Formats: sequence, structure tokens, C-alpha cells
Amino acid sequence: MAPHWHPSPNFGPRRDGLTPSLVVLHYTAMDSAKAALERLCDPEAEVSAHYLIGADGTLWQMVDEADRAWHAGVGEWRGRDDINSRSIGIELDNRGDHPFSAPQMTTLDGLLADILRRWAIPPAGVIGHSDMAPGRKCDPGPRFDWARLARLGLAERSGSGSCEDDPTPERLRAAAHATGFTAPADDETLLAALRLRYRPWGRGPLCAADLAALPLHSAQNTPG
Repeated sequence: MAPHWHPSPNFGPRRDGLTPSLVVLHYTAMDSAKAALERLCDPEAEVSAHYLIGADGTLWQMVDEADRAWHAGVGEWRGRDDINSRSIGIELDNRGDHPFSAPQMTTLDGLLADILRRWAIPPAGVIGHSDMAPGRKCDPGPRFDWARLARLGLAERSGSGSCEDDPTPERLRAAAHATGFTAPADDETLLAALRLRYRPWGRGPLCAADLAALPLHSAQNTPG
């Protein structure tokens, strides 16, 4: 689907010669795509994203992929900061308290496939805002269908193994770091961020299922 070009003034050059190696997914937390589009193109707001997908599947592009949009803010992924210079940002028209629509997800599927191909980004490079800024951000939230993207090869699969030993916060943190969650966070905040991504139905204290839900390469390589 060809996007509707709706340029935002809120962008700049990527720093230090960086090119996109990540895609960061957000929800708008606003009442309509129109309201989100206006904010993302308002110079006084000083925020933007490369793309916005409406609930009806409409796709807008606000910033060229080669440029640095202002969507991620302070955060870190795999020990690297300035996520804006390393990523393409996609906003999804959703308040965060309801499911993402079928037309919207279909548009996202196609857009992600194109972006990953253009920039040779692996599925593990598709992350949520909450992944790189745990505690500060919670989007795209617990209603987002990460499993769908994983099935289509557009995001990393969660783990399907088992963890027989009682997990410890230290063991979970080591596995989280191996996955990419390196932004500063206390144990409770880190667990909440991991559940948003891999086990959004999880409640209560840390349990073995939390560790088992992480991608297998990280859980298996974590010292016991």
C-alpha cells in the first residue's frame, strides 16, 4: 500500500552516519488518527514518526525513512542509545485499551515486510516503545498481537521452552539483557516490560513461565 504523504517538520539527519537497524512500534494514545496526525506534524509538539496507521488501515508517511524522526526519546536497546538515529518509528491509531483492528494489522504486516527488506533488518529488530524505555513507556501495550508478527516472520518469536528451576531476578535480568533489554530498570519494572512483550497475561510475582517466555536463545544461554 502506498502511503499518503503528510510531511512533518519534526525531523533531522541521522547522527554519526547511522542507518535504520530497528523498527519501533507505538500506539498514539489519542482519540483519532486525525488528532494524532495533527500532533505529529505540529512543530510546537516536537514529536513525529515515520509512519502512522489508522484504525481503518490508512497509511500516512510523515518523515522519509532516511531521516531521523522524533519518536523514541530516551532509551536503550542492546546497549545502544539514540534510538531515533537507529530506527524507523511506526505509530498505530489506538488508545492502548482496546484491540488493534484487522485492517490496521494488515497494513502493518505489509509495511513491516517492506521496511525489513529495504534495510535488511532482522525480525529481532522490531521492538516496542516499552522494550527500549521500560517504565517510561508502555506502548504498544498488552493488547498488541506480537504473536501474529512472529508467525509472519516480522518479529522475534517468544520462547516455548520450560524452566524447571525457580527463577531469580538475576537470572531473568541476564536473559533479558541477552534479548536486548539493557535500558536501566529495577526488577519490578523490567518484569513488567518483559511481560508486555512476551507474556501480557502474566500477573503476580516472577515465576518460571516468565523466563520460559523469553526467546529461546536468551533463556538457554543464561547461567542457572
